[in-house]
Amino acid sequence: MSHTALVVGATGIVGQNLAARLVAEGWTVYGLARRPRHDMAPVLPVAADLLDTETLRTALAEIRPTHVYFCSWMRHDTEEENCRVNSAMVRNVFAALAEPQMLRHAALTTGMKHYLGPFESYASGAPPETPFREEMPRLPLPNFYYDQEDALYEASEKYGFSWSVHRPHTIIGYAIGNAMNMGTTLAVYASICRETGRPFVFPGSPAQWHGLTDLTDARQLASQLHWAGTRGEGRNQAFNIVNGDVFRWKWLWPQLAAWFGLEAAPYPGQAGSLEAMLSGDETLWAEISGRHGLKEAEIGRLASAWHTDADLGRPVECVTDMSKSRRAGFTAYQYTPDSFFDLFTRLRAEKLIPSFSSK
Repeated sequence: MSHTALVVGATGIVGQNLAARLVAEGWTVYGLARRPRHDMAPVLPVAADLLDTETLRTALAEIRPTHVYFCSWMRHDTEEENCRVNSAMVRNVFAALAEPQMLRHAALTTGMKHYLGPFESYASGAPPETPFREEMPRLPLPNFYYDQEDALYEASEKYGFSWSVHRPHTIIGYAIGNAMNMGTTLAVYASICRETGRPFVFPGSPAQWHGLTDLTDARQLASQLHWAGTRGEGRNQAFNIVNGDVFRWKWLWPQLAAWFGLEAAPYPGQAGSLEAMLSGDETLWAEISGRHGLKEAEIGRLASAWHTDADLGRPVECVTDMSKSRRAGFTAYQYTPDSFFDLFTRLRAEKLIPSFSSK
């Protein structure tokens, strides 16, 4: 059976990795973005603004997808505005499709803010009970994830396709120009420390340094998205998705340091700010880029320190239960240190971070 996917947000960390996985599976893949990349062949670029219904309808007029994957969102100043805009984006795509009744499945990628709350009240209040499980009730707060889910459910009911919701933890994977990219951010931070002799200090909270946590490799997420869209057990369900192992940052941090030829600095015992540590380093990174012949001289295209601070600064333990999808048949596993090392190796091979000689 042939499959045609519309990946909404194809230039982001989720969309890029998902598109690559679907292409490898033999799918026809359209990649929708406001500014689509034209170097992702055989992904077919589609340029459209999700909030401009007329241009969106024109852009999608000749496309008849069997599957739609939502991997895009927009951040606004308040959560009420996030709810309005991000749910409208989902509704607009379904309304713009020429034949939505041809859809077999649509999937939405959200995340741990489903359990921890939106940016305005992220991980605040009473600590949530871990591990996070899909059956936990929604928080009594505005949350654009909930509004996106409701828009998906409405369209599924109207047009008769199945749906799935996927809730990753912090995503590690290859993407350039992505607003939420811890792996590449830490690679830039470590490269600056190696170049300048600055200490490679963990910038997060004591709860994150000492406590258990987990992460999601973008390739692991792509595997689950593909599985849910092609297997009956994945239909009409919400699934957590993490690598399948747990770790403590105090165990992983020295390994990340060693990859860059660094010694991990002693943990200072309190949360810092990576955003503050990297503040003003635009010129420094441009100099490093020129010295090592790197492809990207703009640090803001690689590092998103504000989001890494949000993840590493959480004052609560974050552990995710994967039992639901495992029991349904999704048993893929990814070793978390390799998620970082694979990414660092690719960034170095593509000349996005320096290749340092051994100390």
